[in-house]
Amino acid sequence: MTLKSMTGFGRADGTHGAVAWAWEVRTVNGRGLDVRLRLPPGFEALEPKVREMTAQKLSRGSVNVNLTITRADGGTEIRLNDRVLTQLLAVIDTVRAKTGAPAPTVEGLLSLRGVLEIADVKETDAEVDARSQILLAGYAKTLAGVDATRLQEGGRLEQALAAQINDIERLTAGVAASPSRAPDAIRARLAANLARILEAGSSLDPSRLHQEAAILATKADVEEELERLRSHVVSARDILAGSELAGRRLDFLTQEFNREANTLCSKANAPDVTQKGLELKAIIDQMREQVQNIE
Repeated sequence: MTLKSMTGFGRADGTHGAVAWAWEVRTVNGRGLDVRLRLPPGFEALEPKVREMTAQKLSRGSVNVNLTITRADGGTEIRLNDRVLTQLLAVIDTVRAKTGAPAPTVEGLLSLRGVLEIADVKETDAEVDARSQILLAGYAKTLAGVDATRLQEGGRLEQALAAQINDIERLTAGVAASPSRAPDAIRARLAANLARILEAGSSLDPSRLHQEAAILATKADVEEELERLRSHVVSARDILAGSELAGRRLDFLTQEFNREANTLCSKANAPDVTQKGLELKAIIDQMREQVQNIE
């Protein structure tokens, strides 16, 4: 399976009669599916179907949908408002009778507000239904474009994650192979620490000191953390190779990676282990940033 990003863009446009239309959809990452629509007045009836189509195609992300409508000249008509014109002529006759003013020109009358009205050509129900079908088909095409860009970006994310998982595996193996974890090295460090304490004149019983040292050595052992890191690497690769949506599962897994890396750093008792632990944390942080954008 190729991962899908939550970042995508799609656009489709066309014409139907006197109407030119254009859909634009932009998506970014989000915890769930959040669809925000901007539809022109008169096209609100499309909203339920647009939301349904979006939910069928996308499962997560913040989705901004915009529909632009432009009407050609044939999509409007000019109408004369007889009622307003009649009232204006009556007022003009009254004013002329009292003032002797000249008669108004036709151009002057038509320029007065309300005499002429520009209105959309009235469409039949069949015409509205046909236009809606064309627009929804255009929206389906737009969603296909969004899906293609999300898939393309997801492929890039998948390659980056695979490389980061390889780095985690390599660093985990490096910690496991560290000379500081050899039994002789551990005994030498404990002996040196005990010698320092005893030379300082401590009154504690030497046998008790050895017991405490053994306890500390057990607490400092990172084998369990290494084993869990190895297991998480296997799980991460299984998720990348699986057929289910991976975003939420990878997000959880990166938290588990981070927990083990933190514990490993806190237990580290040698510079090389500390260094590798810090490198692990840096890679896991990068991985978490990538995972936040996966559907």
